[in-house]
Amino acid sequence: MSVLPALRVPEELSARIPAEQRGSGRDDVRLLVSRGTSVTHHAFRELPGQLRAGDVLVVNTSATLPAAVSGRLGPDPGGERIVVHFSTRGDDGRWAVELRTPRRDSGAGTTLPRAGGPAGAVVRLPGGEHLVLDEPLAPGGSRLWWARVSCADVPALLGRHGRPIRYGYTERDQPLSAYQTVFARPSPDGAGSAEMPSAGRPFTARLVAELKSRGVRFAPVTLHTGVASAEAHEPPYPERFEVPRSTALLVNAVAADGGRIIAVGTTAVRALESAAGPDGVVRAASGWTDLVITPRRGVRVVDGLLTGLHEPEASHLLMLAAIAGQAALTRGYEEALSGRYLWHEFGDVHLLLPAETVHGSRC
Repeated sequence: MSVLPALRVPEELSARIPAEQRGSGRDDVRLLVSRGTSVTHHAFRELPGQLRAGDVLVVNTSATLPAAVSGRLGPDPGGERIVVHFSTRGDDGRWAVELRTPRRDSGAGTTLPRAGGPAGAVVRLPGGEHLVLDEPLAPGGSRLWWARVSCADVPALLGRHGRPIRYGYTERDQPLSAYQTVFARPSPDGAGSAEMPSAGRPFTARLVAELKSRGVRFAPVTLHTGVASAEAHEPPYPERFEVPRSTALLVNAVAADGGRIIAVGTTAVRALESAAGPDGVVRAASGWTDLVITPRRGVRVVDGLLTGLHEPEASHLLMLAAIAGQAALTRGYEEALSGRYLWHEFGDVHLLLPAETVHGSRC
């Protein structure tokens, strides 16, 4: 069910290239700020002026993998052309994968949806490797399948033959560097995100330094994102996450002192809320999370969110409504549409904060 059923986003509002290729830098995007139902418009470089000393920005340090690999279906050299999106590594060594049909008119990058399967199907990969489909990730599902990969070191395979996952609204292929955030850190086991934690993309080292100089603190978490359901807008699947002890201690101390915890991206919300108990206390945690945040479930820790603009059918909007409320979310998206903001991972961003009184205290 759509959170914003009346919203229609024109195709021309899709950001087709990174900000630095259409402007002066990564931070050359617009910033929509919602404080309750009050909305203001800014440049992203004005973010420090929208935050307070003592605020904590929770950021996802997961690096983006070149998770799209071309292959052929079946044992014969002339088999059907396939693009494999590698999503998530399971505890048993298998990988959740999505099979896509390459578009012939789009260069290397964009694809069309197709059903996965059948069980036992073989996909030949570059370098003499292959994978075998085992079973759907979810019972009755058809998009993501568990697969056994002949190569033990799949991240190395992706590094040699993969490219970033690209969707049809983008104009051309981009290097992997265009999909890394300033917060990304390599994982010791080569794990990472199938798709960029894009809310952190507009940040630059200079802006991070300015925020720190103004007393804004940063708290790292890790959540390795799987392959989104770009067409079906399914709820998120289980994903790997880690909330370190240092982050838990900082968040708890600031929250106890009445400070604001602001997540950079829905992935940071999912990780942090997965480590929070019913009492709202965050504890160091790692493993898998299947948490889906809805208005009914609510949030226990997060006060605000910096995020991109999501399509009306996206399940992420349930999380935004849980944090900001339906009225604030509706008002913000109406303003984004009328202001011609740009959508998707290379687009503009939305800062959702609690409503304030005249004196600046939270309601």
